[in-house]
Amino acid sequence: MKQPLFTATTITGLTLLIALNLQQPITAAEMSLSVPLELEKPAYAVPWKRYTNSRWKQTDWKEFSNLRYKRSSPIAKFQKFETPGNPENGKKLIDDRQHGGSCLACHVFPNASLPGNIGPDLSMVGLWGRSDEHLFNYIYDPRQFNPNTVMPPWGKHKLFTKDEIKDIVAYLKTLTKASDFKTPDDNPANRPRPIETRDNLDPFENPGMFTVELGEELFTTSGPTGKSCQDCHTDEKAFSTWATTMPKFETRLNKIIGIEEFVTRHARATTGADYLAESEENLGLATYLRYLANGQIIAIDDSDEKTQAAIKRGKALAKRKIGQLNFACMDCHVKNANKWIRGQYLVKPLGMYDHFPTYRTSRGEIWDIRKRFQWCNVSARANELPPSAPEYGDLEIYLATLNNGRILSVPGIRH
Repeated sequence: MKQPLFTATTITGLTLLIALNLQQPITAAEMSLSVPLELEKPAYAVPWKRYTNSRWKQTDWKEFSNLRYKRSSPIAKFQKFETPGNPENGKKLIDDRQHGGSCLACHVFPNASLPGNIGPDLSMVGLWGRSDEHLFNYIYDPRQFNPNTVMPPWGKHKLFTKDEIKDIVAYLKTLTKASDFKTPDDNPANRPRPIETRDNLDPFENPGMFTVELGEELFTTSGPTGKSCQDCHTDEKAFSTWATTMPKFETRLNKIIGIEEFVTRHARATTGADYLAESEENLGLATYLRYLANGQIIAIDDSDEKTQAAIKRGKALAKRKIGQLNFACMDCHVKNANKWIRGQYLVKPLGMYDHFPTYRTSRGEIWDIRKRFQWCNVSARANELPPSAPEYGDLEIYLATLNNGRILSVPGIRH
């Protein structure tokens, strides 16, 4: 590898620009010392509000762990089972998505529509010889039987009441016949794995390409200071690989920052524009900067100690059980990768990063990787964090390094 053209003690904003346009290598330390960034204000809208354009209820799950703090959740003591429940009500409850997504998310039941297969097929559980008390306790808190289970503690975490669990047990005891699937896709064992065949760089196929157009326009738009990005960055070839090296450890902020936070803080310090994280403008510029590096391989430099420590923290966070559902990232994307949770196919970490920001057809909007993290947190019923949270930076660089060598292709398109 060539030595840097300038040293950290002599480089200035002007010489940095020249170096970038000549595509000379600049170390992370030099970038951190030289690139103008606004460092004081939050990079996101304050107060942070979850999904302001969504009808999702603003629930507070503060009694459960999230990626920032841990909450104690001792395993429940064995519960005594007394009176039997109502099987008809139990049948309704297993498909009630208001209770954490329903039992069908992970288990096959008779005549179920798009059930998952993370857990065993329960269509004949009534023949298994399990006692009512055993089934009740397995639902109430399965950690009594397997401390590392991916099954939520339905009763202990107050997703179902004891009476509701009794009703579910009563219904389970009636199940004695193999499932008859209404359609071939209802059988998760035979359901075809989704394969993305759309051309993500065709604006007729991927509406995310309009975000690229917005970013290109913003790149040449003057901000409150009278300057635009293009005034300093005159040659877009300077960004032909830059996005493949992000995120990076930023010394002045003492954390990993991604392209989105970089856009916010660098624009504030140069053009004066305030492109807050997850805003349309921020997504536009961040997507455009990655688009310029399309076709290049992801090449995160993990050689320095600060970055290595962040990656280690990110890996630990990916293993942390969080939320009312008590899920960890790895529960879905490692332990149960290539399986189905209801109608959603669970992918491995490899291939989860190279297409972000991604247009989500189910939501009709483009998401950056931090929005994906937030959404998963809320799906696990854990309080999510603001988009520039250090914890998300650690997760992002851990995921990015797992995808080193993959080819960048942004914006992606997914359902």
